[in-house]
Amino acid sequence: MFTKVIVKNDERGLLFKKGSYVKHLQPGTYRNLSFSDETIIVQNVTKPFAVPNKELHLFVQDTQLIEELTIVDVQDYEYVLHYEDGKFVSMLTAGMYAFWNVMKKHTFVRVDIRNPEMGAEVDLAVVPRLHGYYQTFEVASYESALLFYNHVLQRELRPGKYYFWKGPVSVLVKTTDLRQQQLDMTGQEIMTEDKVTLRLNFVCQYKVVNPIKALEIKSFEEQVYIVLQLILREYVGTLKLDDLLKMKQEIANFVLSRLNEQSDHYGVQFLSAGLKDIVLPGDIKDILNTVLLAEKKAQANIITRREETASTRSLLNTAKLMDENVTLYRLKELEFLEKICEKIGTISLTGGGNLLEQLNSLLSVKGVDK
Repeated sequence: MFTKVIVKNDERGLLFKKGSYVKHLQPGTYRNLSFSDETIIVQNVTKPFAVPNKELHLFVQDTQLIEELTIVDVQDYEYVLHYEDGKFVSMLTAGMYAFWNVMKKHTFVRVDIRNPEMGAEVDLAVVPRLHGYYQTFEVASYESALLFYNHVLQRELRPGKYYFWKGPVSVLVKTTDLRQQQLDMTGQEIMTEDKVTLRLNFVCQYKVVNPIKALEIKSFEEQVYIVLQLILREYVGTLKLDDLLKMKQEIANFVLSRLNEQSDHYGVQFLSAGLKDIVLPGDIKDILNTVLLAEKKAQANIITRREETASTRSLLNTAKLMDENVTLYRLKELEFLEKICEKIGTISLTGGGNLLEQLNSLLSVKGVDK
């Protein structure tokens, strides 16, 4: 009694006797006695070479079989990208693999994950299919980034997208915003030299120019805030309130110059600074308002007196001219008479004489020899 086994063109057979590998079989028809201790395992050459419960090392001694196989040994520190006829198939991790090279051409791209950055040998088109084996970091156009391997600085990264293999080396990318930034200090209580406690609202603009320096400082913004606070205390504490109110425009220049003295230490450039508000205590504000009101009243009185003096001086000058010139005096009389007549609806005459004689008598100057 025979058992017939057919090995097709896209197949290969593996002959075992008593469970031990003997040889591989080419396409054809094979007959075994039904009670024989020989068995044939048929392999599809379009699929990876694998025999259940058998190690690959058992077959590598067969030189004829090895000619039809492509064997790849992947180390613990490697990933291997597997391609069939130039098309990506799978990612291979540590282990030994075998593929039939009868109908397909197998190629491989090895990457050493001890160097985590994904190199140009990996086509970015296949990266989405490598999920779980890599990580990405993006650096925006307004950012600079520092690359760390196992917390050791490697280099600065320019804007772009970066791919790194997941493996024995930890990868960290720290980004720094290079755009102009603003630091606001609001409601900062500071005492002047004459013991007046006031609150300042201050603002300064800066930008990071040395990302390495900036990242070396823990809690960067908090430390810059404290430096700004100390500089303001230094300036305000040496001035009296009245002097401070007069010199408040100079605070910004002083603070900006002092900040830029430390710009190299912090890796930043301070661009501008300015005092937004000075908030005074309520009682001090009332006193200043009273002083201001008194000053304005005094200024108003001075202006009133000045105008009165000018008006009196003008009248005196007019009187002198009229006293020296009879014609000017008569013209002035006629001007006033014209204004009076504009207000009169009717004129009544009493006594003798005509209208002209009576008007002439009204305008005559008695006791003056002309």
